[in-house]
Amino acid sequence: MATFLYRVGRLAFRRRWYLALVWAAVLAAVGLGALKAPGAADEGFSMPGIESQKAFDLMEERFPGATADGATARVVFVAPDGGKVTAADHKKAVEDTVGGLADGSQVASAVNPFQAKAVSKDGTTAYATVTYKVAADDLTDASKEQLEHALQEARDSGLTVDAGGSAMADGGGAGGAAELIGVAIAAVVLLVTFGSLAAAGLPLLTALIGVGVSMATILALSHALGLSTTTGTLAMMLGLAVGIDYALFVVSRYREERARGRAAQEATALAVGTAGSAVVFAGLTVVIALAGLAVVGIPMLTKMGLAAAGAVVVAVLIALTLVPAFLGFWPNAVLRRKDRGPGRTEEEVKDNGGTRWARFVLRRPLPVLILGVVGLGALALPMTSLQLGMPGDEAKPTSTTERRAYDALAEGFGPGFNGPLTVVVDAKGDDDAKAAAAAISKDIGATKGIVSVSPARFNEAGDTAVFSVVPSTAPTDEKTKDLVTAIRGERPGIEAETGATYEVTGTTALNIDISEKVQSALVPYLIVVVGLAIVLLLVVFRSLLVPLKAALGFLLSVLASLGAVVVVFQEGHGAGLLGVETTGPIMSLMPIFLVGIVFGLAMDYEVFLLSRMREAYVHGETAHQAVTSGFRHSARVVVAAALIMIAVFAGFIGESDSMIKMIGFGLASAVLLDAFVVRMAIVPAVLALLGDRAWWLPTWLDRILPRVDVEGEALTRGADSPEPAPTDRETARV
Repeated sequence: MATFLYRVGRLAFRRRWYLALVWAAVLAAVGLGALKAPGAADEGFSMPGIESQKAFDLMEERFPGATADGATARVVFVAPDGGKVTAADHKKAVEDTVGGLADGSQVASAVNPFQAKAVSKDGTTAYATVTYKVAADDLTDASKEQLEHALQEARDSGLTVDAGGSAMADGGGAGGAAELIGVAIAAVVLLVTFGSLAAAGLPLLTALIGVGVSMATILALSHALGLSTTTGTLAMMLGLAVGIDYALFVVSRYREERARGRAAQEATALAVGTAGSAVVFAGLTVVIALAGLAVVGIPMLTKMGLAAAGAVVVAVLIALTLVPAFLGFWPNAVLRRKDRGPGRTEEEVKDNGGTRWARFVLRRPLPVLILGVVGLGALALPMTSLQLGMPGDEAKPTSTTERRAYDALAEGFGPGFNGPLTVVVDAKGDDDAKAAAAAISKDIGATKGIVSVSPARFNEAGDTAVFSVVPSTAPTDEKTKDLVTAIRGERPGIEAETGATYEVTGTTALNIDISEKVQSALVPYLIVVVGLAIVLLLVVFRSLLVPLKAALGFLLSVLASLGAVVVVFQEGHGAGLLGVETTGPIMSLMPIFLVGIVFGLAMDYEVFLLSRMREAYVHGETAHQAVTSGFRHSARVVVAAALIMIAVFAGFIGESDSMIKMIGFGLASAVLLDAFVVRMAIVPAVLALLGDRAWWLPTWLDRILPRVDVEGEALTRGADSPEPAPTDRETARV
């Protein structure tokens, strides 16, 4: 591996113009393809194999066109204190507002609350449902402005008016300012790390080129592969993250080789041969983690994972080809001014912060290990009370109209009104479908925790009925989950009695089913991803204990970060400091996202640190000396990479959406704990206690494992008498 990549780096340096033109042509080609490709419609969220999805599919089959994905808005009217919406003046204002909303060119219907009996028992609250002909993403600015204008006119009449529903979605999300802040902080960290504008700018430039190629490719293929508009989100985030990391590692090794007095071409080839090997295997671990998302069984998540894995592959290729090509264009620009003279010896740069920290840990391995494990274990404890769910409008800030509409409906109609259950009765083959549906409706309505049951609505064939069930508790309440379980538990008896079957769906039931499926998929996902990574690290480091230690350290950090998320977003401790106004269940996909993304980044840091330790050990240093050498060469790079990732992820905590806050906080805390507690403290402590045993491998296993030479032993054997290398003046020539 090292020898092959050495040749790749040398070729990229010598043929830099060709490589630069090839990457420019690739970027132009995929960019043109993205511009000409038809836009991909959002395919929506689906999860095969769960009851609520089966019920939804049955509704689409039996009620063709009834489940169209047109946008909706639920406009809530609340009378002033002491008043009622049924009063003449208030009633007129409500009816005028609904009439004005119905005139919109994209509006399919606007239901008058007084005709639909959508008025609370105390007469203080009413709501009108507005249905549009198009999906939320296709609403024009004129339609949105008409809705806002109608709401304001109703407010001017003295009513409190707010609205929720998909029509109110602004289409925003993570990105924009948060990404710019992250890139700016990354630039500052790189500048401090390298002390050179060119060295700081090169990783940023190549990472942005890689992200450009990846995103343009995703856009170009989105229609052909059925990719949704959200597929590229994870690819952009991780492509930028690992693109900076991988280029950073290669440039850092190049500067190190130049400091030893090597010519630019030889230093580039050695950097790609050694650091490039670590980049390849670090990239493979990330790809494994992302491709493993297919285990969860959510098509959208699978596509997001594969798209992000493709972005990581592009980042690896950029680091192995374009980075050395750019080093060929500017061989001295990435060096500090004081390093552009005669090369220093390795002894002159032996001590730095990394070596001092490594010696500190090596002198006190047991206390450091105990403190690290106990600290992470204490942080992980709250994870035992983890509750998964899909927060909705109730999790938004009270400054939003969606949250105020949610609260008004809960107060006027009860907390369960915001999350009704939909029951689909399949009476096909039953002699009396209406009697069967009525019996099922009566039995479900008698279940404890049900407030009301709507009249059944039949399809044209008369063999399928649908009715709504309003629980007494909120959508994210654990009692609502128990209620859904109870209704489904009554099914065998009711089916035996009526001869018809039924299924429970609706947003609330769908979210409950998703949470349960994700929770059940988490352990298999961990086994697949961690198992494959252990095998990969076994091949790379030729050690049994190092891969096991890496996996256990990752589990510690990810459990601790999940515990921190529970403490803040579920239990509410310190939530106000982050601007979180409402606590509740943790987003269902959060554990999967956290495991997949953080595992990849954690293994990056593991490979970067351990590859230098393994290199030193193979070249004759003792186990303790190898730890010090690894930290001398890699600690600064790992710290810089971790700080960049923390800054990028922490930028999302400033977003208004609570779910984006949660993702940003979870990822930032996970990287912080994994990089600085696990990799920088627990790893050297364990290696110090194990000594030479850390690198032990059974003889029989050593014989059958392929040798990839990630430590560059083959390169070092010839390093004392390398082939004559061109001078810097010659290699800088275009």
